[in-house]
Amino acid sequence: MVYDDPTGRFSATPVARRIMDLIEKHADELTKSWLAEVHRDATTPTYGRFEDDAELYRRAFRVFGQLGRWINRDFSKDDIQKYWTSIGEQRRREGFPLSEIVQSLGLIRKHFWTKVETEGFLDTGADMYQAMDLHNRVTLFFDRAIYFAVVGYEKG
Repeated sequence: MVYDDPTGRFSATPVARRIMDLIEKHADELTKSWLAEVHRDATTPTYGRFEDDAELYRRAFRVFGQLGRWINRDFSKDDIQKYWTSIGEQRRREGFPLSEIVQSLGLIRKHFWTKVETEGFLDTGADMYQAMDLHNRVTLFFDRAIYFAVVGYEKG
């Protein structure tokens, strides 16, 4: 996912930079698409009944921003732990079932990968190699977000 640049610092690969640009340019579209699905999906009825769409939008938009920062290595495991543990506690207080929290993150991940695929980011062999690293990084982000949300939920 990263390589050493001549100064000895880490730099994002070309695919990672393109993905970060995609997130930045399409976060609004991705968030709105997620919001529409979470409202109609039978596995997320509490989200569907949540009355403040602007707040749901902000929450999902924030996840896409965090993902971009994670890919760019500007968001650490400690950042994920702190934020998502707090989110798990908050969602429990708000009455969201744990299964819906996990599903909502899965839907965000689905919308992200669908956008990556439809934008044709993974068209060459070199892109595929870098994409494997990117896939691992994205998977790790969501795995950690889910884990720490569950930890916070259980603490809640």
